[in-house]
Amino acid sequence: MLLREMELNLPINLDQSNLLSQIQKVMEFYFSRSVQPLKFAITSSRGPRLKCVVSGLECPETVFHGQEFSIFDFVRRDSRYPDKFNVVFIVPTGIGAEIGGHAGDATPAARLISEICDTLILHPNVVNASDINEMPNNSLYVEGSVITRLLMGTVGLVKTRANRILAIIDGEGEDAFQNAAINAINAARASYGLNCSGIIKMDPAIKMKAAFTNAGTAAGSISGLEGLFDILDDCQEKFDAIALSSIVCVPEDFHKKYFDSAGDMINPWGGVEAMLTHAVSQRLNLPSAHAPMFESLEVANQYPGVVDSRMAAEAISLTFFQCVLKGLKTSPIIISDSAKFGNQGVISASDISCLVIPDGCLGLPTLAALEQGITVVAVGENKNLMKNDLTALPWDPDQLYVVENYWEAAGVLCALRAGIKPDSVRRPLQQVSVKRRPAEQKSQLSATGITSR
Repeated sequence: MLLREMELNLPINLDQSNLLSQIQKVMEFYFSRSVQPLKFAITSSRGPRLKCVVSGLECPETVFHGQEFSIFDFVRRDSRYPDKFNVVFIVPTGIGAEIGGHAGDATPAARLISEICDTLILHPNVVNASDINEMPNNSLYVEGSVITRLLMGTVGLVKTRANRILAIIDGEGEDAFQNAAINAINAARASYGLNCSGIIKMDPAIKMKAAFTNAGTAAGSISGLEGLFDILDDCQEKFDAIALSSIVCVPEDFHKKYFDSAGDMINPWGGVEAMLTHAVSQRLNLPSAHAPMFESLEVANQYPGVVDSRMAAEAISLTFFQCVLKGLKTSPIIISDSAKFGNQGVISASDISCLVIPDGCLGLPTLAALEQGITVVAVGENKNLMKNDLTALPWDPDQLYVVENYWEAAGVLCALRAGIKPDSVRRPLQQVSVKRRPAEQKSQLSATGITSR
């Protein structure tokens, strides 16, 4: 069983309607039933074809949460307007985002946005900072594929007080790092009451290898997933969330290059980590998150000196695991029964008010928001490797706001929550267009017995 990233050029125009169904049809042409796509993003929409990256699991017998499954499954939400103001906040992993592309450095922006909404739904890349996780109190910490399915209308989320967490650690790593991971779990149990239902050393472990796509984004490949899935299947009903810690293979000089780059090098570990958690969460319908384990004492003992602030959390950590444990402790329950979406306490696509993303990011969450009629706020200051003009998509009026920074994003969200059209607080205030209806049309309406009021 192999999970790997693939690059495709798809013959699709962004200005057409029903983009999701068009992409799904093209993808079905490219992939046989023996390959299960688990992640999809458009890296560049410049030119006649879309440049895309797809994570595909090569395994014909794999079944996800007990049924046939496609990441392109889409259920249109009902048109009601939610009484709560719930916001999804995304900074995609491995795209070199200026804010949120390193170690939890999108947390201040997330905390700012959280003050404006009832519930902020975010994914680990936003707040994971090795031993630090300062996610807002009103946030829901969910893996990226779960956010995608939430916006696609196929799952709902329910807050929980605490999860039973199963920890699976690399049993082939050096004893020092295995012990450090166990110490991190025990520290969480003693200091904030983590409920750990078990620790399993996986030997042989999964093999994770980091790589970069032609677009420069972080990706990779993963083998040995059969063993991991067997463990998870055997332990079902004994846990509510999965915390993973394993070695991610990178070239020997990558650690030094990364810290010496002052933030210019794309974090090479995050891309393949996201691929793994997509596979785990989509198979089991449970929250999951991953932390890398050091490959050797030599790597761990490298002294990086004073590093860029966005990387500092990584420079002071031995396990990178504590943020994962804290996030998963209260990660929400995933509901796949659509009959329960209207129940009290269940957040579904119908309850989402806005999606906040870095400008240019075009994956399934953005496409789902487009088709669901969810307002999108794209932040220009959060520069990244994605080469997409979001304004080229067929948005409804006032559905897309491209702003300069997260301060401005907060202002737009404040206005929307208050029921104010955002541009009404700016000047000059644009005039509303007035159209004169021809007299002939009035006569035709009268003749049919229809009156205008």
